[in-house]
Amino acid sequence: MTTDVLTIDNLHVSYRGVKAVDGLTVTVPAGTMTCIIGPNGSGKSTTLKAVLGLVETSHGRIRFFGQRVDKVRSRIAYVPQRSTTDWDFPINVFDTVLLGTYPKLRVFQRPGAVEREVARRALRRVHMEDFADRQVADLSGGQQQRVFIARALAQQADILLLDEPLMGIDAASEANIIEILTELCRAGKTVVMVHHDLSNIEQYFDYIIMLNQQLIAQGPVADQLTAEHLTATFGANLLGRPE
Repeated sequence: MTTDVLTIDNLHVSYRGVKAVDGLTVTVPAGTMTCIIGPNGSGKSTTLKAVLGLVETSHGRIRFFGQRVDKVRSRIAYVPQRSTTDWDFPINVFDTVLLGTYPKLRVFQRPGAVEREVARRALRRVHMEDFADRQVADLSGGQQQRVFIARALAQQADILLLDEPLMGIDAASEANIIEILTELCRAGKTVVMVHHDLSNIEQYFDYIIMLNQQLIAQGPVADQLTAEHLTATFGANLLGRPE
């Protein structure tokens, strides 16, 4: 049995002829709290979308748990950037979290008592049970992100892919999210997160992938988060905050 939950081999992605990801080869070991960092336009979000089949790839081999993504999709939870969400769609907090149970339902099966209890437990875990009947669009940014984390928890997936989940949220929500994700990793789950804040990487993560269209470095944070690798990743943008 492989110890690498996600393997990407020679991934290439282009938009309108412009290279976004250039020959990326990485592995994500099981049970790690992994961050992907790099400057704006370095291919971080594109990489997440490519491994899920959400954007077209020109070349590359992608495997989750040694299999193609379509074979194990129910084992993968994805939390996109909040900025990509359609806030005009009318849905309340509880129903949003309940959507996380759908991947494990049979065709035409509706969520029942078991699934509703799973959703309630997920809401309690992110301290949002009192907001179950509220419209998601009416929540603060931090509350919205906690709801999306709860939806991922309700899916009971083995790997969570999160795109900038800590961007623009309050300190309490950030602490709650990091606590939950760390607990999941300790329980054997794997987390892969696009991240923007260099100041807390050593505190939050144990594995790092550093990108600038191509792979700069990957491995344990303690080994790879060096001045040399940071300069190669961010260059003149090193003193600014990468997006």
